[in-house]
Amino acid sequence: MANRHGLIAGATGTGKTVTLQVLAESFSAMGVPVFMADVKGDLAGISQTGGTSPKILERARQLRLEDYTPGAFPVTFWDVYGAQGHPVRATISEMGPLMLARLLQLNEVQAGVLNIIFRAADESGLLLLDLKDLRAMCQFVGERASEFSVKYGNISAASIGAVQRGLLQLESQGADKFFTEPVLNFDDLMQSDAQGRGVVNILAADRLMQAPKVYATVLLWMLSELFERLPEAGDLPKPKLVFFFDEAHLLFSDIPAALLEKIEQVVRLVRSKGVGVYFVSQNPRDIPDNVLGQLGNRVQHALRAYTPRDQKDVQAAADSFRTNPKIDTVKTLMELGVGEALVSFLDEQGQPGMVERAWIVPPRSQVGPITVEQRKSLMSSSLVAGVYDEVVDRESAYERLTAAHATAPQTSGPAVVPEKPGFFETLFGGGGVSAPRSRGRQPESLATTMAKSAVRSIGSTVGRELIRGVLGSILGGRRR
Repeated sequence: MANRHGLIAGATGTGKTVTLQVLAESFSAMGVPVFMADVKGDLAGISQTGGTSPKILERARQLRLEDYTPGAFPVTFWDVYGAQGHPVRATISEMGPLMLARLLQLNEVQAGVLNIIFRAADESGLLLLDLKDLRAMCQFVGERASEFSVKYGNISAASIGAVQRGLLQLESQGADKFFTEPVLNFDDLMQSDAQGRGVVNILAADRLMQAPKVYATVLLWMLSELFERLPEAGDLPKPKLVFFFDEAHLLFSDIPAALLEKIEQVVRLVRSKGVGVYFVSQNPRDIPDNVLGQLGNRVQHALRAYTPRDQKDVQAAADSFRTNPKIDTVKTLMELGVGEALVSFLDEQGQPGMVERAWIVPPRSQVGPITVEQRKSLMSSSLVAGVYDEVVDRESAYERLTAAHATAPQTSGPAVVPEKPGFFETLFGGGGVSAPRSRGRQPESLATTMAKSAVRSIGSTVGRELIRGVLGSILGGRRR
C-alpha cells in the first residue's frame, strides 16, 4: 500500500526529517528505490553508518529494539548545479510551456504568447533544448509578430519582452546548467545495489531552495516525467519508486488553477505506475484538499496552537484520522514530544487504520551531514559516475536560426515573411538533424519532433497543450 501516497507533517523541530530518513531506510532495505530532496543538507548521512549517538542508543534501548544494528545505505547524489551531485538536466521542450510559464512568473496573456512560441517551434521543426534556443525563438516570433498574430492571436512586444526578461533572470539563477543535455534518464533513479537494497537518490537542494519556485518546478517536472514514462503496473508487491516531496507547500503556493488540476491528476494516476508520493510539510492545510484526500498513509508530528487559526488547524488535522476511542486526538497532537507522532497507515484492504500514538524508531544511519571528501568518494563510485558529466550542445533552434539569419538577404527595413506555402520548409529545409549521441537518455530527433507537431495540430488548443507540454500524457502524450 506504499504507492497509495502519504503525508509527513508537523511543526518545525518535531522530527519530520528523521521520520523521512527512517522511512527511506526501510524502503531501501525492502529493495525499493527512493528519491528525496535534501533541503537542509542533513539527509546525506544516510550513506554512513550511524548508531553512535548516546541519544540514538538510549532510544533503541527504551523501545527494546533488540535487533537494532547501525548501518549505511546505498546512495546516489544529484544536484541541479552539478556541484554536490551528478547533474540533473532537462530540455526546454520537456519542461513544456505550462510549467515554464510558472517558472518565468508570467501572467495569462504572457503565458499565451509562450504557448505560441512553442507552437511556432513545432511547426518550424526547431528543437528547444536550452535557454538560448528559447531566447532565439522569442526573437524569431517577435520579428514576425504580424504573421503569427494572424494565425494564433495577438503577440505584443511587451509579452515577448516579459518572456525574455524571465529567461534572463532564470539564467542569472543558474538555470542554464539545468536546461541542457544529456537529460536525466529516469531509469537511473530506480536502481538497487548488489545486496538487493534500493538506492536512495538524494537531490542536493540547499542552494536550490534559494529559488523556491525553481525548486518546486524541478521536483514537479521529475514527478510528471516519471508518470509519463512508466507503463501501467497495477498493484505491485512493492513500489518501483517512492518519491518524497519535501517543503511541499512551495509546490502549491500561488499556483495557477490549470497547473493545480494537472498535479491532482498526476498524483491520482501515478499510483498505477508503481510510484508512491509522500508530501512533507509543516501543516496538512498546506496541501490542497483534492490532493490531501489521496494521501492514505499519515505520520503527523506535533502541531502548535498559539492562535485561533492554529486551533482550527489542529482540529482539522485530528478530524482527518480514523477515530480511536482510546485517544483524544486533538489533545494528543499538542502533547507529542520530539520523535513522537500520530500514525495511520492503510491496511491490506486499503482502508485507513485507526490512529495510534507511536514513537519513531531511531535511524540506523548517521543523522546529519557528511564531509566533502565522503561525498566526492561516493560520487566517484556511484552507478552513474561519468554518465552526465559532459554537456552535449547539439544543433537546435539557436544554431539553425543563427545560420538562417546569416544567409538571408539583408534589408534596411524590417524582416519580411514571404506569403507563400512552405515558408518554414524553404527557410530551414527538410530532413532530420544528425546529433551526437549523449550518454544519458537519447534525445528525440528533429524528425520525431516534427511528426509530433502534425499530431498536435489535429486536436484542440487544450489538447495540443497537454500533448505538447509536460503532463500531456494524461490524454495520451508522447512515449519514450
